[in-house]
Amino acid sequence: SRLIKVNFRKDIFNRMNESFPQEERLLENEYSINLPTAYNLRGKRRTSWINVINPFRSLLVIGTPGAGKSYFVVRHIITQHIRKAFTMFIYDFKYDDLSRIAYNTLLRNARRYLVLPRFYVINFEDLSRSHRCNPLDPATMEDITDATESSRTIMLGLNRDWIKKQGDFFVESPINFVTAIIWFLRKYEDGKYCTLPHVIELMQLDYPKLFKLLRTEPEIEVLINPFESAFRNEAMEQLEGQIASAKIGMARLSSPQLYYVLSGNDFTLDINNSKEPKIVCVGNNPQKQQIYGAVLSLYISRVIKLVNKKNQQKCSLIFDEFPTIYFNGIDSLIATARANKVATCLAVQDYSQLKKDYGRDQAEVIMNIVGNVISGQVVGETAKLLSERFGKIVQERESISINASDTSISRSTQLDSAIPPSKIATLSSGEFVGTVADDPDQKIDLKVFHAEILNDHAAIRK
Repeated sequence: SRLIKVNFRKDIFNRMNESFPQEERLLENEYSINLPTAYNLRGKRRTSWINVINPFRSLLVIGTPGAGKSYFVVRHIITQHIRKAFTMFIYDFKYDDLSRIAYNTLLRNARRYLVLPRFYVINFEDLSRSHRCNPLDPATMEDITDATESSRTIMLGLNRDWIKKQGDFFVESPINFVTAIIWFLRKYEDGKYCTLPHVIELMQLDYPKLFKLLRTEPEIEVLINPFESAFRNEAMEQLEGQIASAKIGMARLSSPQLYYVLSGNDFTLDINNSKEPKIVCVGNNPQKQQIYGAVLSLYISRVIKLVNKKNQQKCSLIFDEFPTIYFNGIDSLIATARANKVATCLAVQDYSQLKKDYGRDQAEVIMNIVGNVISGQVVGETAKLLSERFGKIVQERESISINASDTSISRSTQLDSAIPPSKIATLSSGEFVGTVADDPDQKIDLKVFHAEILNDHAAIRK
């Protein structure tokens, strides 16, 4: 008889094989976001850093509810960027979670700014704690393309299913109609009445009066011509179809709170103006997200137009629960704003959520154009996409075959996923995987990470 003693591998989940070296240096610069982490390398716990040294190449934070996006990542982006004297725009979906962090950090770090930024809040729930701001401010509406962009943002924000039907007759018609109204008010008495409440109320006029009034502005004649000819030829069904879809959507915005906030002018949206820097927080309410989301989308699309200019102060745009708002051209913002020192952070729960709200094409562009990705637990297609993005590493394989006369052991190496989809689907809260982008003057060889972010819980509570 033979006594065969073989020490079979104890690592049934293949954790040792799927561990890899990560960046242990702290790489800082005047724009960076640095998160302390701990990771496992061949069974030993080591400390490391997630160094987002170029936030201007944009950052995508993904994770299912409870994965720790806000608590472990977004809050540190806010605090570190305010410490580095950034101006800031925050879309705070669950108001006032992020706004409170931003306000308290600004109080503690006011001395770091050359010109102290003013802190502004847009909040439709508690008007005593909200500033007023007109997103259609005539001073920033330079030509009719601004009116078109605002009209498209508000109409697609109110009717999310239109996003996938852009170009259809009954989608483009109401957008053109609202554009005509906005541009008429911009030109009338130099924009004295150019606000969204005035747009909504002016749309309610009877057709004869309305068309007669709009005809007095030659620049919008080409826009209102199809409506006018339908009215003259008594094609009332078509006309009602074109205009009623604009009226019905906009009617949902008719409320005293919205009218009050949207018609005032406490501040302008050029947040990174070096003479008047601002930190602006806009708050949503999950119970009323569709109505508020459309209006906040309008604020956001105007902010993006105004901040993406040369020779301005460095600026950080943070969108929590990004798919709850819609604005056109997020991809061009990410692609072009890098040179203008605009850092964009998008927090989403899942790729499928992005596809549902933005359409497949736009969602793919957003996923593929961002330079830095930090992901908590996600499943399905999102986990597969990320696993492919993180690449493969060399892993050891050992196979043992025992029979009556012989024992054979073979060892080999093969390339396999560094972080397989199943691993991403079972991450704990606070555990993140991802990849960072580097700079020509600050190279990072180890860009991929799989680590636990170390938060100082007592300090955060305090």
